[in-house]
Amino acid sequence: MTLKLYDLVEEFEGLDDQERLQVLVEFAETLPEESGKHAPLFGNEACRVQECQTPVFMHVGIEDGKTFIEADVPRKSPTVRGLVSLIVEGIDQSDPQEVLELPDDLLPVFGLENALGMTRQQGVRGMMAKIKHDLRSALD
Repeated sequence: MTLKLYDLVEEFEGLDDQERLQVLVEFAETLPEESGKHAPLFGNEACRVQECQTPVFMHVGIEDGKTFIEADVPRKSPTVRGLVSLIVEGIDQSDPQEVLELPDDLLPVFGLENALGMTRQQGVRGMMAKIKHDLRSALD
């Protein structure tokens, strides 16, 4: 795989669960602002990831043959915002086919499966399901 997502795995290697959570929270600060190319995300129910308890909104598509992904998450939820930021940074501008081949559960890829509860694990799977669904729709 050539996805940047796999390069980001190095940030988590050799860390214990508490250190991994700290790195994840640091990623919360790197979530890019919306580009303004599309309708505002926050509050747009068509962009909402229903499986997430925290309001997570994503716009996913294909632009110039590459995956386009923008997201918005409240700053008051740094762990979830960090997860979303990690996914956005790792997937945006990637080949759509490579994104479709990603596992549905990314937490084991980063060693976060034991550090996060079942609710957040379900949320990440929901994010990946939305990303893959929206990419398949854009490819059709």
